[in-house]
Amino acid sequence: MGILDKLLGRNKILGKGDTHVLSVLPEQIYESANLELQDVIAPSALKIESKAINLGTKVARTFFVISYPRYLSDNWFSPVINLDKIFDVSIFIHPIDTSLILRQFQKKVAEVQSQISVREGKGMVRDPMLDTAHQDLEGLRDNLIQAQEKMFDVGIYITIYADNELELFKVENEIKSILESKLIYLKPALFQQEEGFKSVIPIGTDLLGIHQKLNSEPLSSVFPFISFDLTSDRGILYGVNRHNSSLVIFDRFSLENYNSVTFAKAGSGKSYATKLEILRSLMFDTDVIVIDPEKEYEYLAEAVGGRYFNISLSSEHHINPFDLPIPREDETSEDVLRSNTINLVGLFRLMLGGLTPEEDSMVDRAITETYAIKDITPNSDFANIEPPLLSDFEMVLAGMEGSDSVIQRLVKYTKGTWATFLNQPSNVDINKRFIVFSVRDMEDELKPVAMYIVMHYIWTAIRKNLKKRLLVVDEAWWMMKSEDTASFLYSMAKRGRKYYLGLSTITQDAADFLNSPYGVPIVTNSSLQLLLKQSAATIDILQKTFNLTDEEKNLLLESDVGEGIFFAGLKHVAIKVIASYTEDQIITSDPSQILSIRQAKMELEAAGG
Repeated sequence: MGILDKLLGRNKILGKGDTHVLSVLPEQIYESANLELQDVIAPSALKIESKAINLGTKVARTFFVISYPRYLSDNWFSPVINLDKIFDVSIFIHPIDTSLILRQFQKKVAEVQSQISVREGKGMVRDPMLDTAHQDLEGLRDNLIQAQEKMFDVGIYITIYADNELELFKVENEIKSILESKLIYLKPALFQQEEGFKSVIPIGTDLLGIHQKLNSEPLSSVFPFISFDLTSDRGILYGVNRHNSSLVIFDRFSLENYNSVTFAKAGSGKSYATKLEILRSLMFDTDVIVIDPEKEYEYLAEAVGGRYFNISLSSEHHINPFDLPIPREDETSEDVLRSNTINLVGLFRLMLGGLTPEEDSMVDRAITETYAIKDITPNSDFANIEPPLLSDFEMVLAGMEGSDSVIQRLVKYTKGTWATFLNQPSNVDINKRFIVFSVRDMEDELKPVAMYIVMHYIWTAIRKNLKKRLLVVDEAWWMMKSEDTASFLYSMAKRGRKYYLGLSTITQDAADFLNSPYGVPIVTNSSLQLLLKQSAATIDILQKTFNLTDEEKNLLLESDVGEGIFFAGLKHVAIKVIASYTEDQIITSDPSQILSIRQAKMELEAAGG
């Protein structure tokens, strides 16, 4: 109806020869142009056919359940409800008066008994179907009389939507195959698509009126308020299920390994989600160590009473790569010394820009001799030793033939500007429950070396005593740039479980990470995976790696900050990371918010002083 039609409906309609002037008030013109609810929600076009309805650009088809098996298993409807398709479901339940149904049952029981008697009189073989029907009727009648059961007329209608007939046909077959495997059969509402569609939309009107009788027990199996959830009895809250608002609670230390990976584009909330997990893990007696390349965890360390180490060329914190851990009960000094030697060879390969096979062998021999000049041998007691320094290693190399090239590349670490970083005894004490190593101020050329040394130091400390720990490596793509650092990260992912360690690997550069030969193995050795909002440039490689459907791919492209997909083992759900107000104040990365919090804290301290 147009504006003029609405106006004419409210005023006298002029007839032929009528000379009266039609008066229209300004208020009427304004009111007649208002949109009503049906104008907003109605499709642009509607076409009703015998098998489908065209709603604008969508095609819809309504089905009803026509037959059920003798027994219905629990949650038989959940595979349909959890199907990643667009559809609506309506379930109409009409109670039936028990006295009425009992009279119907009495007649039915008499009919069945009569058929059984006739067959017996004719000497025919017993019919198991009649016997079963008789037992079921008698059993149900007893339950109805004892008020243990009630009867209902139940109608289940499903309307599916698609962009075209072919897609509609595929969705129809998928739903039918799921239900028919359970001996539940659907039929389309032929020539009743309009009534079917109106029965499914949320107005509570059962115009289709196609019912099957179900008693209370099988009816309870139709419980519709279900969706795929990912909740365990213990663990921390990772977020909220976007499909059904259930809580995503999980304990990484209950899985076959304790590792996780997080992929997200810049600004999508990966550090926020990680800090939230850290904060909640600390409440469950988990020690947390973070390698922080962007100085994002300093405020969190300050808030929870942790320790923050700034690793740079001008820093007062030093780590000696020649440090040795005290062997555990299941290890020998020889095992520890051999393992540390292998790791040091990898470190020097990284520091010196690669080694030839001859140089590799020379460095390996020089490391052993460097420990020997400090009286450290496979039989030494590592609790009472003074580990050598990098300058000691240089001195040993100087006495070896053909070591000139290696020494020339090593000098900048022992005598040059980089000597303050490496050629010092360790003075870092990780005796707090939350430790952060920041490498933001380290030169980019040295950053992979710094991350390798820090991780090696952490690995050494972790092996000293068995305790539940979480190691977070943020911006792990730095580690994947070199084969040695990537290999060491992969080694920690494989061996961490033995030391009760969960490795959390976080990166915004999914392509660089996954293109490394160790990228996919690290993912496959991680029981938890979190994918947040992705860019179009990296989504294809993630779809291939994680076997994402097209719907999941689009979900990751269209997600808001803090939204994505959470994988735990073989299960996964769409997740939204949510923090309380107090948690948000602690973990925020917003500079303006951090400044406001610090300003408020200073004002509060000044007022108290």
